[in-house]
Amino acid sequence: MAELVEVAGAQDPRLGDYAALTDAALRKRYEHQHGVLIAEGPNPVRQLVASRYPVRSLLVARERLDGARDILAAVEAPAYVVARPVLETVVRFRSHQGVLACGERLPPTDLDAVLAAAQRVAVLEGLNDHENLGTLFRSARALGIDAVVLGPGCADPLYRRSVRVSMGHVLHVAQAWCRDLDHLFDRLAAHGFTTLALTPDPAADRLDRDVEVARADRLAVLLGAEGPGLSTHALERADRRARIDLTDAVDSLNVAAAAAVAFHELAQRDR
Repeated sequence: MAELVEVAGAQDPRLGDYAALTDAALRKRYEHQHGVLIAEGPNPVRQLVASRYPVRSLLVARERLDGARDILAAVEAPAYVVARPVLETVVRFRSHQGVLACGERLPPTDLDAVLAAAQRVAVLEGLNDHENLGTLFRSARALGIDAVVLGPGCADPLYRRSVRVSMGHVLHVAQAWCRDLDHLFDRLAAHGFTTLALTPDPAADRLDRDVEVARADRLAVLLGAEGPGLSTHALERADRRARIDLTDAVDSLNVAAAAAVAFHELAQRDR
């Protein structure tokens, strides 16, 4: 069970892991230098506790203790208990849920190990929006994607906003980095993956009708950044291109929404 530690002031150094959560540049530096990640809210914190990431500490507003008893019972780490004004001074925003946790990052996972264990993979290029990343990871876990590979230009999926938007599910999806696009395609081919690039190009095959994917196939779905989409090089190297059929009123979907549609389509075929 967590050790309850009463903390009176916002300047207490034990709260340093939670300081200035709204300062993106400062937080990114701090989290990478100290090897930590932050989960905000009871449900993301529960996902952190249930994940393979070690819990370093909890930060709980005093009036939220009763609602967090299950979390406290499952953690062997200090739980810093503070008055709500102290909590909000530390994190620099109004936290109506009043429960946060700090986890420890793990060493990067080997790309080949991730690909060897997966059947369905999402490969991302240039996704630098943390909210899109968080939403995409949540959909990936919900809809049967085994792993996510972060290619060139991607943002950190363990940054606190991604963890929050994913409701903590990003902490359960296997992930690996590969910043060299050609090397990434070579490793996908070596592991027997067919690569399917999502694009709004009207000349591409329709995902729901024209793209046949055998149930036993190992498939990697490629998704590009909001706006520019996949690079020309990624589209050229992909085995197939597919589009989501849309009305004439809209030319494309948000990348996280497009990912959810594609993941659902593939999940239906696997049943």
